[in-house]
Amino acid sequence: MTSFETSPQLNVWRALLALGVVFVMLATTGWTALRSHREASALQASLTKWEHGHLHGHRLPDPEASPARIARFFASLTAQESRRLAHRYPLAVGNMNGAPVELRYRANHIALDQARKVDKKRMHDSRLSPAGQQQAGRRMHRFEDLLAGGRKILAFDPEGSGRVAEVFGNLPKAERISVVVPGVDTDLLTFQKTYRPYSAPVGMAKALYAAERAASPGVRAAVIAWADYTAPAGLGVDAATAMRAEDGAVRLNALLRALPGSAPVQMFCHSYGSVVCGVAAHAMPRRVADIAVAASPGMRVAKAAHLHTRARVWAMRDATDWVQDVPYLEVGGLGHGADPVSGGFGARVLSAHDAQGHSGYFEPGTDSLHNLADIGVGAYRSVTCAREDQVCRAGLSGTETA
Repeated sequence: MTSFETSPQLNVWRALLALGVVFVMLATTGWTALRSHREASALQASLTKWEHGHLHGHRLPDPEASPARIARFFASLTAQESRRLAHRYPLAVGNMNGAPVELRYRANHIALDQARKVDKKRMHDSRLSPAGQQQAGRRMHRFEDLLAGGRKILAFDPEGSGRVAEVFGNLPKAERISVVVPGVDTDLLTFQKTYRPYSAPVGMAKALYAAERAASPGVRAAVIAWADYTAPAGLGVDAATAMRAEDGAVRLNALLRALPGSAPVQMFCHSYGSVVCGVAAHAMPRRVADIAVAASPGMRVAKAAHLHTRARVWAMRDATDWVQDVPYLEVGGLGHGADPVSGGFGARVLSAHDAQGHSGYFEPGTDSLHNLADIGVGAYRSVTCAREDQVCRAGLSGTETA
């Protein structure tokens, strides 16, 4: 592996190459990063309705209030009153940081069923093109999937390409909490996949949860598949800048600050998800103990120390991953900075043997998944380093659960 330190001439060449790639992206994407939609979403409509709502003659609290304030409000209610609010404002309650986790599951189940009915009607709407009707059908079936089998949906927004987060395990009682942050082309329809399931957030989280339980059966673990941000669509301008990451970082830290209990949290950030985690790192709550990135195009900093986090920073990349050919630099907001697996970055570099390319890090049986699971349960001395140096194992003291 080459050193992060390179000659000035090579850096200039890389900068020119990066700019050339970006101009090609601009030409092929039509400046998609500059487009925005101003229409009010169903979630915003539900929040607005909440803001004008009352319970027993009293105004409801500001939905943007701190998680602690929201938690105190719901703690003051009876179970029946809480359920009434979930039925009256399902999208608002289902996405409200600080609301009880089980109530959010209930509210999102109601919101999913409402969204399913909307798209079921759209499937037969003659005003839509055949492609539009087909898309409505795909969304309707995805909502049916998310409604099935008592799934624990922690966040849900049907607007646009959609956002969703799902929990595996008992989140309120967890001793360790893992959060999987995926990258480009993540949306409602790609949240789970039948073909290559471990390249999608649900498959990643399921595989990690199973591997954590196998690594340490006595540890109560929970894993969150967090696709509750608008990820870049493809390798266009959005993927080359931090715009989506900055929006995602705000949402991610809002989730982290609202997690129940005091269990340590581990972040597992794949591809562009590592950009999100890099931008979010400085404001993450202190309970975040680890940030592990796989297939990273960069974390928007030159060194791990510049993330300004107390968390341990881990990085891995398989030898067959195409992301290694991305220019690791940042020029005028384009590109994401230094290579996290380079010697000069300062991360703890882990083995990703057998990961097989850019999307194989959560495949069962791989070194990469075993390493991620060991971090997830705090079995730090069991991890396999890519190179045995002082950085990888510095300060590790066995299994840590707090």
